[in-house]
Amino acid sequence: MTTKKLVGGYRGAEGLAEDILYYGKLLKSKAFDEIGDLYPTIDGKTVIAWLWARTVPCSNPACGHRMPLVHSFKLSTKQKVFVMPIVDGDKIRFEIRHYAADKDVPAGTVNSKGARCLFCGTESKLAHVRAQAKAGNMSAQLMAVVAEGARGRVYLPPDETHEQIANVEMPDDVPDSEMNQNCPDLVSGRGYGFTQWNQLFTNRQLTALTTFGDLIPEIQEQVLDDGGDKDYADAIAVYLSFWINRVANYNSSNCGWDSSWSKIRTVFGRQAISMTWDFAEANPFEHSSSDFDSIVTSVKKLPVTVGGEAQRHSALEKLPYSNVLVSTDPPYYDNIGYANLSEFFYVWLRRSLGAKYPKLFARNTFDKADELIAEPARHGGDQTSAKTFFEDGMFRALQNIHAAANEDFPVTIYYAFKQRESKDGASTGWETMLTAIIRAGFQIVGTWPMRTEMASRMRSHESNALATSVVLVCRKRPPENDYMSKNDFVRTLKAELPKKLDALKQANIAPLDMAQAAIGPGMEVYSRCARVADMQDTPLTVRDALKMINAEVDEYLNKQMRNLDAASQFCVTLFEQSAFNEIPFGDADTLARAKNTSVADLNRIGAVISDKGDVRLRDRDEIKIIDKKRQLQSDRLKRLVDSKCAWLWLQALVNVFKAAGLKGSGELLSHLDDKLEAVKDAAYCAYNICAKHADDKDWNNEFSVYNELVSEWSDILVEREKFRAKKVKDASKGQQSLFATEATT
Repeated sequence: MTTKKLVGGYRGAEGLAEDILYYGKLLKSKAFDEIGDLYPTIDGKTVIAWLWARTVPCSNPACGHRMPLVHSFKLSTKQKVFVMPIVDGDKIRFEIRHYAADKDVPAGTVNSKGARCLFCGTESKLAHVRAQAKAGNMSAQLMAVVAEGARGRVYLPPDETHEQIANVEMPDDVPDSEMNQNCPDLVSGRGYGFTQWNQLFTNRQLTALTTFGDLIPEIQEQVLDDGGDKDYADAIAVYLSFWINRVANYNSSNCGWDSSWSKIRTVFGRQAISMTWDFAEANPFEHSSSDFDSIVTSVKKLPVTVGGEAQRHSALEKLPYSNVLVSTDPPYYDNIGYANLSEFFYVWLRRSLGAKYPKLFARNTFDKADELIAEPARHGGDQTSAKTFFEDGMFRALQNIHAAANEDFPVTIYYAFKQRESKDGASTGWETMLTAIIRAGFQIVGTWPMRTEMASRMRSHESNALATSVVLVCRKRPPENDYMSKNDFVRTLKAELPKKLDALKQANIAPLDMAQAAIGPGMEVYSRCARVADMQDTPLTVRDALKMINAEVDEYLNKQMRNLDAASQFCVTLFEQSAFNEIPFGDADTLARAKNTSVADLNRIGAVISDKGDVRLRDRDEIKIIDKKRQLQSDRLKRLVDSKCAWLWLQALVNVFKAAGLKGSGELLSHLDDKLEAVKDAAYCAYNICAKHADDKDWNNEFSVYNELVSEWSDILVEREKFRAKKVKDASKGQQSLFATEATT
C-alpha cells in the first residue's frame, strides 16, 4: 500500500487532501468491519437515517401509556410524505402516507407548553415531561426509516428488526465529562436531566464515535508503514479527528429531520443545543452525513509556500509580536458562550488525540474562567461583576493589539453582535466595544457590513441577528489629537455624515445594515480625538455620541422622504401610520392636503382606494403588473408610467422581483427613465418604517422584501441596461417576456 503523498504529481496541499480521503475511507472500512452489523440495509436499500420519537408516560393515571413526543409528522414537503400515528391496542404504530394539503397531516403532539397523549387525548404540561425525563422515564420509539432509492429518498415504516438492532449497550469508556451546569440557556436539554455530554447521543451513536476514535492510532501506524513520517501521520490523525467531530455534529439525538430538504439537521443550527423531540439518527457509513468532502476541499486550498505559525496566547497578556497586521473576531459581550459549547467537540478530540497532545487535552474539560464574555454565572450570578470583567478585559486586549499593530495598516475588528436597543436608543454591545477601541488609542475610520452567515442558517434578522458581521476599520490615533469640543463634534458631524451616508446608499448598502454601517462615519468624527467634552468639561460619552449619530441618520432618512414626489410622500406617511388598513376620509384628506395632493388624484393614479368614507393604500396584489405567465400587462404598465409615483413603482417592483427575479425587475425598470433613485429612496423609507415594528410578526414579510430588493439593486440595474440596450420598450407586445423563465423564491 502506498500513500498518495509518495506517488507525486499533486500541487500544493492536494496530496495531503487525497491522503486524508484515502485514510478516511480506510478508517470507515475498519470501523465497518467492527460495527457494520449495527447499520443494516432495508429492502436492499442503504439507510440514510432512522427517525425516532422520544416518549414519556402520560400524566393521566387512568392511561399511563407512553406518549410519542413529535414536533411534526411531515417527512418530505417536496414528495408530500408524512408518517401517520395509529393507536393499535396498547401501542402506537406508524404508517407512511402521502398528503395533498397540509390539513391532511396530523398536528404534532408536543410544543413549548406541553404534550398531547395520542391514546387518551390528555394534555400534559411540559413540567410533567421534564419530570419524567429527569426521573429516567424518557425513551424513544422508531417512527420511520429513510433510505436511498433509485430516484431519491424513500420513506419506509418502522422495522422491528432495525429497532432491536439499535438497542445496544453503552460502551464502557464513553466520555463522561460534565456539562457546565451554570449555563442552562446553552443546552436546553439539561432541563430534561442531561448532565453529561454523552447523554446527547444514543448508545449506537456512542458505539460508532468511540470506535472511530479508537481506530485513529491504527491509522497513524498505517501511515508510517506506508512511508509517511511521524509529523505526517500526526497531521492525518488530526484531520480525521476533525471528521469524527463532524460525524458527532450530524449524529446526535439532538439532530432533527428537515422535511423541506429531506436531510438531517446538525446539532448546531444555532449557537446553542436545543432539545429535539423527534430526532434523526444518521448512518455514519452513508455518504451524505459522514463525508470527507468539506475537509478535503478546505485542505486542497491551503497554501504550502507561505510559512505560518500558530500560537496559543491570551490576548489579555502582552502579545509576543510587533508591527503586525491584525484582524480579529472578538467575543460578543454576553451573546455566545463558545467555551461551553465547544466542549461538545472537545470530549471527542480528547479521546482520539489526547495521548498525542497531552498538554492540550490534560483536562476532562478546559478552564473557562478566562473566556472574555460577560457571563454572570462565572461571577456568582452578579451581572455588574460580569459586565466589568468583560469591559476591563476587552480594553486590556485592545491595548495589547494597539501596541503590536503596524501603523501603516488598519486593524479590522469583526463584530456580529446586535443587542436590542435600550430605551434611550443606544446599544450596550456597541457602546462597550467602541469605548474600548477608542480608549485603547484607535480611531474608527469605517464600519462596513460583510456577509459572513449562510443564507440557510436558522437565525435571521427576525430573531435579532445581523445578516452580516460589521467590520470596524481602525487606525492608530495620532497622539497629538487629544481634545475636541462638543460643538466642534456636532458641527463636523452635520457637515460630513450626510455625504458619507450618500456614499453608503450609492453602494447599495442594504437597509438592514445601514444603521450599523452609518456608525462608522459618525464614530470616525468622534474618535479623531481621545476626548470630546462640552464647555463645562463634561465628557461626551460614546453612548451620547451614538444617540447623536442615530439622530442625524434619522434626519437624513427623513430628508429622503421629503425628496419624494407628493403622492409618494403621502403613501409613505400613510403606510407608517396604518400600513394597508383603512382610515377615515377626513384624516386622509387632511394628510393629502399637507403633502400638496388630493385623495381624488391619489385614487385616480391607483395609489389608494377611497370607498364609503374610508381610504386605504392599495396593497401589492392590487397593484400587480404581471399576469400568471409573468408577462407585463400593457394597460397596467401604462398606468404605472403615467402615475409618476415612486411608491407605486416600488410596490410593483417588489411584486415582479418576488415572482420573476432580477430579469423581470430589470425589464420593468427599463420603462422608468428618471425616478430610479426615488424608487430606491422609497424602499429605504418603507424598510425603516417596518423596522420599527420588528417585533410584530405581521410586519416580517414587509421587513424583508425591501431589504432584499435594495441588496440586489446593482444586479437589477445591470438587467435593466440589457433591456434598454436592446430597446425593449414593451415586453408584452409581440414577444414573450424574457423574464418568464426565471423566478425568485
